[in-house]
Amino acid sequence: MRTGAAADHTGYFHEAIRYDSDEHLLAVVVPFLLGGVAAGEPTMVAFGERNAALVRAALPTGCPVTFLTGGDVYARPAGAIRSYRRLLTDHVAAGAGQIRIVGELSRESLGATWDWWARYESAINHAYDEFPLWSMCAYDTRTTPPAVLADVARTHPRTAGPHGRHEANPQYTDPEQFLLENRPAPADPIQQAPPVADLRDASPAEARAAVRAADDGSLPAAEVEHLVLAVSEAVTNAQVHGHPPLRMRVWRGAGRMVVTVADRGPGPRHPYAGLLPVAGGGATGGTSAGLGLWIAHQVCSHVSLHRDPDGFTIRLTAGPPHTG
Repeated sequence: MRTGAAADHTGYFHEAIRYDSDEHLLAVVVPFLLGGVAAGEPTMVAFGERNAALVRAALPTGCPVTFLTGGDVYARPAGAIRSYRRLLTDHVAAGAGQIRIVGELSRESLGATWDWWARYESAINHAYDEFPLWSMCAYDTRTTPPAVLADVARTHPRTAGPHGRHEANPQYTDPEQFLLENRPAPADPIQQAPPVADLRDASPAEARAAVRAADDGSLPAAEVEHLVLAVSEAVTNAQVHGHPPLRMRVWRGAGRMVVTVADRGPGPRHPYAGLLPVAGGGATGGTSAGLGLWIAHQVCSHVSLHRDPDGFTIRLTAGPPHTG
């Protein structure tokens, strides 16, 4: 049985909290959590350390709210979707009629890597819609860039406010449209230098060899091999589903590597490619394209997808992503 503002809703009830003070945040979050506890619903918080401490202090002693480790949950968008779907499935199997979660992304996620987190916020409207989930995503308007706040309105059907306010966002955009828009990622400073490798129409084997040859030992071996796998998948997808010519470039910096794979095709036609293990992720369909992008999103520290009149480019990062 659904309760609260989501009582008459089927599927995912997705709201943003755009707050401008600690008091504003708590005025929305505390009643939301206490309402879940009173209804006997699984009720969870996935905040960073500071805001989690604020909420803990505001709740009654012994209040049975579960605090998740936000940094672990939100390490990568595709991993977050996978983890939450597993969590939601377990709660539904245990008989939950509604599940309440309030969460936030790290401040670093709102910078240079926001492009893939914006895709996450849009995609979960579909990815979680089979579950009786009511969640709120918190954004501090004092520190969140205006462009990010504009995307928040486009990816959340509603905004929650103090005093039980729940307002529709007129800017909300259907994920099937939002996810296929061109969302250029900010340039990575590492790309200002000449690439250490620049290959034309490379085979997957040549692409793998180029990444391994560029390794200077400053990255853990496992991360290098993850990048090798992601690059191999990207090159294979470009060959099978894209349009020639194919160009692959590799940049290396202290403790990180960036690889771009570009072709003249339109890129994945499936809006959820990369975030969900969908079939038909390539320009002309095909299960391998969808799985290849999904694998890349699982193992890289940042993946950006860019379309322009010249074609499609995927950028893959190993090591700490650019956050400036």
